[in-house]
Amino acid sequence: MNIENRIKELGIELPVAASPQAMYVPTKQTGNLVFVSGQIPVKEGVMQYTGKAGEERTLEEAKEAARLCAINVVSALKAHLKDLDKVKSIVKITCFVASKTGFDKQHLVANGASELLFDIFGEAGRHTRSAVSVNQLPLDATVEVEAIVEAE
Repeated sequence: MNIENRIKELGIELPVAASPQAMYVPTKQTGNLVFVSGQIPVKEGVMQYTGKAGEERTLEEAKEAARLCAINVVSALKAHLKDLDKVKSIVKITCFVASKTGFDKQHLVANGASELLFDIFGEAGRHTRSAVSVNQLPLDATVEVEAIVEAE
């Protein structure tokens, strides 16, 4: 399967990978594993979703934020690998959700990222996952998603 064609079929436009805003690298490869640093819901350099799920953001908005984070994960992978067909497996994602106390739907928020990765990579996009509630994320982002990916 040509992943670039699949992305186009889905109507997704991959952005240019974001530059780090602190002292880290966006991706790091060791052996055949690529670690993708946490990606936030930024589009064209502008934060799209701020605030806490269950307070300023609805479940659906938070899920869309997670989807955008996953698009940015794929963008970082493309910048690193140059060819997304080199992705053998999305091994694991961690989805951090800035949440109001009492909000307990982090797993549903994370589905926004999980579903996108499956839609793009098919069975290779099925992954293990953690969905974690946090009090605050950098730049007041609603969601942040990081990934571990197996590549050729």
